[in-house]
Amino acid sequence: MSTNQTRHILIQTYGCQMNVYDTEIMWRLLHPLGYRAAASEKTADIILINTCAIREKAEQKVFSFLGRLALLKQNRPQLIIGICGCIAQNQGKTLIQRSPCIDFVVGTHALFQLPSILDRVWNGQHRQKVYVDFEDHLIDVDLDHSPIMNTDISGFVTIMRGCNNYCAYCVVPYVRGREMSRPSDNIINEIKHKVSKGMREVTLLGQNVNSYGKREGMVSFSALLAEVNEIKDLLRIRFTTSHPKDLDMDLMDAFANLEKLCAHIHLPVQSGSDQILKRMNRKYTRKEYLAKIDRLKNKCPDISITSDFIVGFPGETREDFDDSLSLIRDVEYDSLFAFQYSDRDIAPASQFFPKVDDKIKRDRLIELLDVQSKNTLKRNDRCIGQCHSVLVEGKSKRDTDQWTGRTSGNKIVNFIAPETTNNLNAFLVDVFIEEACAHSLRGYLCHMK
Repeated sequence: MSTNQTRHILIQTYGCQMNVYDTEIMWRLLHPLGYRAAASEKTADIILINTCAIREKAEQKVFSFLGRLALLKQNRPQLIIGICGCIAQNQGKTLIQRSPCIDFVVGTHALFQLPSILDRVWNGQHRQKVYVDFEDHLIDVDLDHSPIMNTDISGFVTIMRGCNNYCAYCVVPYVRGREMSRPSDNIINEIKHKVSKGMREVTLLGQNVNSYGKREGMVSFSALLAEVNEIKDLLRIRFTTSHPKDLDMDLMDAFANLEKLCAHIHLPVQSGSDQILKRMNRKYTRKEYLAKIDRLKNKCPDISITSDFIVGFPGETREDFDDSLSLIRDVEYDSLFAFQYSDRDIAPASQFFPKVDDKIKRDRLIELLDVQSKNTLKRNDRCIGQCHSVLVEGKSKRDTDQWTGRTSGNKIVNFIAPETTNNLNAFLVDVFIEEACAHSLRGYLCHMK
């Protein structure tokens, strides 16, 4: 690209933290080449959609957005539209057939090719050509010292990509490939680089972080956490996601031994029924899951546990669903994400029967969320009258007289501080909790650390 020519690009991101991280990588690749963020769709030269294919709703959002862009492109035919991410990997050429406004498609492992693809499309060399490449790997690109855009106090770093578990409902192994772990040195260098730019809390990302390094014979995940724990000026460590079958004692010990590791684990169970867990190919039983929860609580009594549930999986009976409700009551999760099952065409469960009626799925989801809301409020109530360490993320968006941040257990805290208090951003402070709300806590500043 000519150095005196600026191309304005809008990147619309859908999906999980992995997609958010991939969008960050795109900016780190494109910004040094003169690409700048467009203020809106109307001012963009290029619009790139980073997509998620995990659930039907996310896919619907993408195609709804594409419908608006098709109208925009009728008036601005020079507008370039690209698709990347999981839908791009899954649907490939059919995307252009379905939405002719699309100029190019980039698969999940070909993001590093984005600058050259954009350059060729911009110059009219390969208009409407599909680029989906699973052979070249993004994790081989050295991003340790590339520019970082808008560094937040909390940030993400991917430690591995892909998944080997092949859960019956999930498309991840098909759209992101098999597990590949990044070298620990690259991970540590990237975290140090981000910390030097102001990041104070890192979340390590992977589809199953518990299996980090096993395929490649690298250090274990718990050993990697110990290395990250030694990074100067980093205050907190989080990670997601853990697969229950691979949660081992070394990782449980890390919660007791690593001072920077937050007392929070996201441990998706998906169902409380052994019959449904087996159909899902989750490779653990309800009893095994509960035993690991008990060990976690023994190692770290104040640990916050969150989870995922799917309601209405094919063949789920009322008894199976009641098993999920009883598991939620037994564990007393701090919070959870729950979803209605939806068929994904390339996932095995799309061929499972009998299907659960949509109305029954909706009713079960409402019932499950109601049970969990009582748990969440109960867990939050226990914080009243205690001081909690909070990493301050800035002023509250709803009330600029208050500050906001999160506890080690990942609870949102809004608090007041004396008017004479200096800027608290990125500091760990102690907050006395006065009130528990449905999704947050409220209190006042005790003192800074």
